Amino acid sequence: MSDVIITNNIRRLRFEHNEMSQSDLGERVGLTRQTIAAIEGGKYSPSLETAFRIADVFGVTLNDVFQRVPARGTLQTQAFRGKPA
Repeated sequence: MSDVIITNNIRRLRFEHNEMSQSDLGERVGLTRQTIAAIEGGKYSPSLETAFRIADVFGVTLNDVFQRVPARGTLQTQAFRGKPA
């Protein structure tokens, strides 16, 4: 599983929802602004419960918030980009 990176769309979703601040999102899910910033920046992985809470705030699915993408330089990345492995 180390060949996979988890990315997120939290920043985009916040701005699509009336430019919600990190502090506002944090209050709605029970986290600090700093924790939201760390999740957004990929420095911290939220619990599954928190991930669902974030999705619920935006009214979207978990897959709309978080995605798995192959890590760079792996065979999966080459296949993902349509390159021969």
